[in-house]
Amino acid sequence: MDFTHTEDRRMISDSLRRYLADQYGIEHRNQAAYEAPFHDTGKWAELAELGILGALVTEDQGGFGGHGFDIAVVFEELGRGLCPEPVLGNLLALRLYAALGQTERVDAIIAGTARAAVAVHETDAFVDLDEIAITANGSGDSVTLTGRKSVVYGGNSADHILVVAKNASGLGLYEIAPGDAEVMGYAMIDGGGAAEVILENTQATTLSEDARGIIEAALDAGRLALCAEAVGIMDVLRDTVKDYLLQRQQFGRPIALFQALQHRLVDFSIEIEQARSIVILAASKLDAEDRALHIARAKNLIGRAGKLVAEEAIQMHGGIGMTWEYGASHYAKRLIMLDAQLGDTEDQLRTSMELAAA
Repeated sequence: MDFTHTEDRRMISDSLRRYLADQYGIEHRNQAAYEAPFHDTGKWAELAELGILGALVTEDQGGFGGHGFDIAVVFEELGRGLCPEPVLGNLLALRLYAALGQTERVDAIIAGTARAAVAVHETDAFVDLDEIAITANGSGDSVTLTGRKSVVYGGNSADHILVVAKNASGLGLYEIAPGDAEVMGYAMIDGGGAAEVILENTQATTLSEDARGIIEAALDAGRLALCAEAVGIMDVLRDTVKDYLLQRQQFGRPIALFQALQHRLVDFSIEIEQARSIVILAASKLDAEDRALHIARAKNLIGRAGKLVAEEAIQMHGGIGMTWEYGASHYAKRLIMLDAQLGDTEDQLRTSMELAAA
């Protein structure tokens, strides 16, 4: 299937939306998201059968999509469904494995028989790759790694972990087996799994000694995915707020008739459409030379719009919007936390300014 065509993307969007609506209701989602392994392993296999993972890499690399719009379509629907499956971590790993020609790993992840995660962040190097401290000792197949990687998305349930570390050439990419390191898994505050990975002279396989370019490209693909996920979440929050305002009665009539609330709903609906537009632009630029600039601008705007939409959704709901049982509270929490992943609003503003000046 060629996912470069709009009809094909619409088909996978519709299929994924129906699947998540039928199989991943909010109660099941919350149970899966906060109890180890912080996702549903059975549903992971079913998502793979739907072709979701194959849509994240190109046909030449073993998939059947891989372009910006393919990633955006998949993650927008994951956002609508508030799906806690470790798709982000596997997206990053797939992009790296594919760029290095690791077809065996790519095929296994697409088939759903293996999961992978990418260990980039450190406690003192959460965004800037230049601040990474872990250094690869040795060369070739005789490499060891020592240090700590933080908030490894999907690392709690990964079969393979890719580690970004310094070496004489710059930044290298190395693969370790989770059993050779201390992997401390946990649920993130908004659900889904992550891990701290403690390396102590851990034996690693060298995949590339000069991988900075493909690492930056994979991270940008991840940022685009998060932006698209945010748009899906914002759509759900807008519809939820609208339905609530129509149902909630005050002074004998729906509060949706109050002009002040109508104006607030319109204002954050405009923010959502601006967010959607910039995601479309960023998706079209994923394979372009100025990719990083457009991705940074999109992530910055999404972070600002997401905060506004989440806050307005909670405020217009009142107290019910803060309850665990009400789905809007979980959507709002995920929307706020999206900004912190792979570079927050301020970081992306700084990046876009530096790239624009250059």
